[in-house]
Amino acid sequence: MADVVVQHARAARTTSARKGGSLHNALRRKSTVAFFLTLPLILLIALFVLYPALFSIHLASLNKSMQKFVGFGNFTFLFKRETFWMVVKQSCIFAVTAVFFKALIGFIVAHFVHNIPAKGQRKWRGMLLVPWVIPPAMSTLAWLWLFDPSYSAFNYTLSLFGIGPINWLGDAAWARFSVILVNVWYGAPFFLIMYLAALKSVPDQLYEAAAIDGANWWQKIWFITLPMMRNIIAITTLFSLIVTFANFDIVRILTSGGPLDQTQIFATYAFRVGIESNDIPLGASVSLFMVPILAVAAIFILRDVNKRGNES
Repeated sequence: MADVVVQHARAARTTSARKGGSLHNALRRKSTVAFFLTLPLILLIALFVLYPALFSIHLASLNKSMQKFVGFGNFTFLFKRETFWMVVKQSCIFAVTAVFFKALIGFIVAHFVHNIPAKGQRKWRGMLLVPWVIPPAMSTLAWLWLFDPSYSAFNYTLSLFGIGPINWLGDAAWARFSVILVNVWYGAPFFLIMYLAALKSVPDQLYEAAAIDGANWWQKIWFITLPMMRNIIAITTLFSLIVTFANFDIVRILTSGGPLDQTQIFATYAFRVGIESNDIPLGASVSLFMVPILAVAAIFILRDVNKRGNES
C-alpha cells in the first residue's frame, strides 16, 4: 500500500514537472513573449479602433433615422452628388500636397540640423519641434489671427512692399493655400525628427568613400542618403498621409470648409452632413470612403518596402 502511494506521488511530481517545463519552454519562445507583451496594445486597438470601425460600417448601412437597413444606399446617394466628388478631389490635393512639402522641408531641415555640431543640435531640435508639440487647435487659432482680414499681420507686412491686401480665407484659392500652409507648418517637424534619426544611422564611411571617388554633395544625397533612407521615408509618408487625410481641426477652425465648400475635406464634410445635418449614417459613409483610398496607398508603399527588404 505504501509503495502505491509513493508511486502516485512520484507520478504527480513528474506530471507537474512536465507542465512546469512546458510552461517554461513556452515562455522562453520569443514569439510567445512578444505576444504577451503586445497583448495590452492589441486589446486597446480592438477597443478604440476595431470596434468603432465596425460600428461605423454598421451605421453606414442604415437610413437617416437609423431604423432601417439600406445597404449601400448612402454610398449611392453620395456618388450622385457633385459636392461629394469635389470633397474627394480636394482631400486628395490637400493630403498629397501637404505631405509632399512636409517631407521635402523635413528632409532639407534635417540635413542642416545634422551638420550642426553635436552641442548645438539639442537646442535646434527642441525649437524646431515646437510646432508639432503644440496642440493643433491652439496653434491654428494663432494662424487664424494672422489670416484675419482686418488685423492680418501678413497683410500688414505685404503692405510695406505695396502688395495686398489678400483675402486669405475668403478667396477659394488662397483658402486652400492657407490650410495647406498651416498643415505643413504643423507636420514638418515630425518628418524632421524621423529623417534626422535616419541620417544618424547612415555610416560615415560611405560618405568618405564617395568623397574619395570624387562624388559631389548632390551625388552623395542621391546615391547614398536617399537609398539608405528609403524605408523610413516610405513609412513616414504613409503615416502622415493617413493622418493628413483624417485632419479635421485645421480646416474646421480656419475655414469651416468655406468659401462655398471649396476647402471641404473628408473629416469636415463628414462632420457637416453627420453632425450638423443630423444624418449620422451619411456622415459615416463619407468617412468610410477614405478607407479604399488609403488602402491603395498603403498597398503600394508597403509592397515597395517589403520588396527592398527582401532584396537586402
